[in-house]
Amino acid sequence: MAKAKNTDKLVVQNAAKTLLANIRFASVDDPIRTITVTSSIPNEGKSTVSINLAQAIATSGKSVLLVEADMRRRSLSDMLSVRSRGGLYAVLSEQISIDQAIVETGQKNFYFLDAEPHIPNPADIIVSHRFSKLVKALSAKFQYVIFDAPPVGTFIDAAEIASLTDGTLFVVREDFTKREEALNAIGQLKKSEKVKLIGTVMNYCETETSEYYYSYYTKDGKKVKKGSDDQGASKKGIFTNRANV
Repeated sequence: MAKAKNTDKLVVQNAAKTLLANIRFASVDDPIRTITVTSSIPNEGKSTVSINLAQAIATSGKSVLLVEADMRRRSLSDMLSVRSRGGLYAVLSEQISIDQAIVETGQKNFYFLDAEPHIPNPADIIVSHRFSKLVKALSAKFQYVIFDAPPVGTFIDAAEIASLTDGTLFVVREDFTKREEALNAIGQLKKSEKVKLIGTVMNYCETETSEYYYSYYTKDGKKVKKGSDDQGASKKGIFTNRANV
């Protein structure tokens, strides 16, 4: 049993590293450093994807900040088992500085910025000039910044945050999300010319050899399994990632 768990953990880590590599391939000339992670509906695992991607970035030697941007349904603090003296609202209202709000996670290069519970009018905060300036300030301090945003189909927050970042990852849970829900959410994101959708992460996948499955797709829709020698696919950039992370 322990061996199986260790194997699953390794697969998840490798999947996250593959996802990171695909993000880098997606825009070689204009590197993606600020990333919005969202989904169409709740419970698709976007926060888990955000954490594992941040861990992969930190492991690669780059500094990364994970931001709790789902202000109505916070989860990252409990998942990471970290606490801070203040979060987004305290920073934006100038009660504390950015450095005072940001905390270490216990993993080298991996930092976290929380959001306080019961923040009034999250949508108004996200469209404010102060939030936009905060995104730029965080980007100047860290090599990567990941915003764990609310589901697109629930609130407008995700689309607004996505318009401020270099790229957006869309998480879809296999055998859970309805096709119409996913298409509507992607359509909502694409309404803004400022939103750059860089790929879709398929979550909670199964395979014959493990509880997890991951591979990726080129922009032409061709599936390339991990370890493939298809250099042409790598040069084109990755359109869709599939990973249980």
